[in-house]
Amino acid sequence: MESRAKLLGHPVHQMLIVFPLGLLATAVIFDVLYLVTNDSTMATTAFWMLVAGIIGGALAAPFGWLDWLAIPRGTRAKTVGLWHGGGNVVVLLLFLGSCLLWREEPGRPSILAQGLAMLGAGLALVTGWLGGELVDRLGVGVDQGAHVNAPNSLSGRPASEGR
Repeated sequence: MESRAKLLGHPVHQMLIVFPLGLLATAVIFDVLYLVTNDSTMATTAFWMLVAGIIGGALAAPFGWLDWLAIPRGTRAKTVGLWHGGGNVVVLLLFLGSCLLWREEPGRPSILAQGLAMLGAGLALVTGWLGGELVDRLGVGVDQGAHVNAPNSLSGRPASEGR
């Protein structure tokens, strides 16, 4: 099933999702560094990565929703996509809650703010795996007829050409 929203021949959702996933994971790493070192610079860095990750997730989500709408009803992919998307909404809400609690003093997060971020990171591992299942196993967002010798996506030719 091909993606509905493409840029230069590639699915927009799959291009955008790397940013929030990376930023939010790195925010948690800096949060752990803060816990180990008690260096407020680490906490402040984590806070701003949270902000950027939340914005990135909010930008990527509509493109994933468009792709999910194109998945045929009654398929395993539709169900997995629902869990992936719904889970990622919860992930963003957990990180947003963390960010809102954290914003008063970015260099000194509360235990609750840190806990919400850790919970969000744990759930993101699950939803990220579900996203991988959609693309790698179920072929969602993959060009029809894709194969190892498919022509370049910018060529305008179908992926099935050259088989």
